[in-house]
Amino acid sequence: MRYYIGVVHQDGNSAYGVHFPDVPGCFSAADDMDDLLANASEALSLHLEDEKLPEARSLDTVRADADIAKDLAEGAFLLAVPFISLSGRSTKANITMDAGLLAAVDQTAKERGLTRSSFLADLARREIAG
Repeated sequence: MRYYIGVVHQDGNSAYGVHFPDVPGCFSAADDMDDLLANASEALSLHLEDEKLPEARSLDTVRADADIAKDLAEGAFLLAVPFISLSGRSTKANITMDAGLLAAVDQTAKERGLTRSSFLADLARREIAG
């Protein structure tokens, strides 16, 4: 899996903002740090859809960049964000799980207004993104 390094800023009580030095024009934000990684991963997926993937520099290389070093000195931090390539097409998959767990999945999906498939796909994306 390919990872891009995000530079995270947060000023005072504002939202967390993240930009990607290796993916110009791609940025994301989250009010809560718990949502930051998933939001950033989704932003990468959408921004790079149908695009040639830019080179992803290593953490050490990004950290050594003078502009990034300045950001870090001012309180920013770095975040490794997984790139999940979304194809835009669905594929059927047969899965097996405990009947009680499946019933709980179906109930939770229904309560959230989702199908079983969309609920499980969302869980997978969030787990992969961290």
